[in-house]
Amino acid sequence: MFRFAQPHMLYLLILVVVVAGVGAATFYLRRRRLERFGQVETLRELMPEASPRRERYKAIMILLAMAFVVIALARPQMGSKLRKVSRQGVEMMLAVDVSNSMLAQDIEPSRLERTKYAINRLLENLGQDRVGLVAFAGEAFVQLPVTADYVTARNFVNQLSPDMIDKQGTAIGAALELAASSFSSGSEGARVIILITDGENRGDDALATAQAIAKKGIKIYAIGIGTPEGAPISIDGDFIRDKDGKLVVSKLDEQLLQKIALGSGGAYIRATGTSLGLSEIVTKIRQMDKKRFATAEFEEYNEKFQYPLAAALLLLVAEIFILDRKNRILARFNIFK
Repeated sequence: MFRFAQPHMLYLLILVVVVAGVGAATFYLRRRRLERFGQVETLRELMPEASPRRERYKAIMILLAMAFVVIALARPQMGSKLRKVSRQGVEMMLAVDVSNSMLAQDIEPSRLERTKYAINRLLENLGQDRVGLVAFAGEAFVQLPVTADYVTARNFVNQLSPDMIDKQGTAIGAALELAASSFSSGSEGARVIILITDGENRGDDALATAQAIAKKGIKIYAIGIGTPEGAPISIDGDFIRDKDGKLVVSKLDEQLLQKIALGSGGAYIRATGTSLGLSEIVTKIRQMDKKRFATAEFEEYNEKFQYPLAAALLLLVAEIFILDRKNRILARFNIFK
């Protein structure tokens, strides 16, 4: 397999084309100026040491060298090899509430945006642990399977939005059940669910689901985001109202989240304006026994940038040794004739 690690660098080839165009225009204008003084063939006899052909060859060499440098900057890679890496850590499934109530702004800029920011900070500090992501509202789905690719994980976190799920509500039980079934095989004993929600559960028995999950040895850490006083929910600048026209106020339900977390041997933390609580939870998680996960395979590519770079260097060296004018001593070795 062949690929460029930084293909955007190939746009610099446009610069090479521009330089070539300028050079061609320069040679043309010089020839036109010579033609004003007489026939070019006659003028060349008056300048026996001048060699336009040498100048063209030198210009072509410089352009090719520039092109090879651009190709080297794009980092061409050939083939692939597999490197086996084993990880020792904990698997964390993040169950994130993306219902409309997460748009409330009692936690600035909003509950959901603050959650996304905190998860991104968490991912920046992880090393050996693996993470997965479950998004839920009135129903739940796996947004990201368990992975050690934190860059990909951040991309999926940034996509979290209430628009992802048509069915509104807060089905905490469904989210916990799906998260518990999404761990990889072989990670038993090192499984953790981090539930981030305002706790306004609707439509299922979240506590019973949490108790069943706890029997499997999975700890649940809950983060309550919001305030007990609550805040109205704004969507595109318009506040949600009930059928009587009153503002819908979303309030944090801490009692349910505390029961879910403590019943599984985990912990409950209320988010604040300065801290979501993820760092405190991760500190507790790091005290758990680590698990050596099944060996993962990572695909790597062999770097080939040194070859176009060497070609560019050879062309530049050759260009230096080619003289602009003919040399009487070297005339018998005229390779440009």
